[in-house]
Amino acid sequence: MKEVAEGIWRIKDVVPRPLVNVYLAGDVLIDAGAKPDRRRIFKEIEGREISMLALTHVHPDHQGCAKLVCEERGVPLACHVDDVDAMEGRRPVQEAAGGNPVNRIIHRFMEGPPHKVDRPFEQGEEIAGFEVVHAPGHARGEVIFWRPADRVAICGDVVRNITYATTRSGVREPPEIFTMDIPENRRSIRKLADLEPAITLPGHGPEIEGHQEIEELAQKLGV
Repeated sequence: MKEVAEGIWRIKDVVPRPLVNVYLAGDVLIDAGAKPDRRRIFKEIEGREISMLALTHVHPDHQGCAKLVCEERGVPLACHVDDVDAMEGRRPVQEAAGGNPVNRIIHRFMEGPPHKVDRPFEQGEEIAGFEVVHAPGHARGEVIFWRPADRVAICGDVVRNITYATTRSGVREPPEIFTMDIPENRRSIRKLADLEPAITLPGHGPEIEGHQEIEELAQKLGV
């Protein structure tokens, strides 16, 4: 694991660049990768105390191992109230462009099974010492976990810091085919920029130092 902010570690990926991020904040696991990430997640958390699994949002590459982690480690699952139906199997996990061939492949090979949400949370609640900031658009229940004391934001897929084709760093909005409501997600990018985080930990790509690149993206998108 790599410590990316005080008390927060990023679980090592199977590729050289941090493509699909899973974080450990104290004893709370944040996100659960895709189904194929089972081995690396369990290897990295072996011997570590885990009290909860909290999701930034319910998409296949973030909930893929949620059921396995919760059942094998005996911990509760937490996500925003607007994503509970997706996590529990009453609504599709990936709502954007469901008929797209890429999303059909992702559904088949990356998406994990439904699991009961023990701890639904809402805007303003606290998870692992972070304030929940609802930031919908990419997914209904997308959130930013915000720690104002040192201005750390764990932002899920509100923004990404990697280009999937080249794996080069670069702060961008998430791809359209994975985003349910693009204008709403752009408003959430403005919300993230307005927090002026010192460190942003995205769901994809390395940590983002400072808020300037996020602010520039928000301005470029006209929000």
